[in-house]
Amino acid sequence: QLQLVETGGGLVQPGGSLRLSCAASGFTLAYYNIGWFRQAPGKEREGVSCISSSDDSTYYADSVKGRFTISRDNAKNTMYLQMNRLKPEDTAVYFCAAESLPVQPMCIMDDFGSWGQGTQVTVSS
Repeated sequence: QLQLVETGGGLVQPGGSLRLSCAASGFTLAYYNIGWFRQAPGKEREGVSCISSSDDSTYYADSVKGRFTISRDNAKNTMYLQMNRLKPEDTAVYFCAAESLPVQPMCIMDDFGSWGQGTQVTVSS
């Protein structure tokens, strides 16, 4: 059974850092397109960052470029989102996702079929 489990969320002060992890089971993450998405209260879920399985190209939303880094450790079958210089507007529930079929390069939510349960990130002083 394909499963994704996120960990690493929490409360952090503005300017701080967090690293989210997403452990995959039941499938080999290396062969999948992967991504991180977030949903703030009252807003639609948006793509934060994605990696293509075909060429390892990455996508970052403009709002996180230069601050967030997506990566994966194939040996651990785990993906990560390193978040630095966090801002209050980064507060959201963060979800990891994976998809074996080809996806669009713009990190589109509807392209991804497998999702984790989400982890809360709160940036506040």
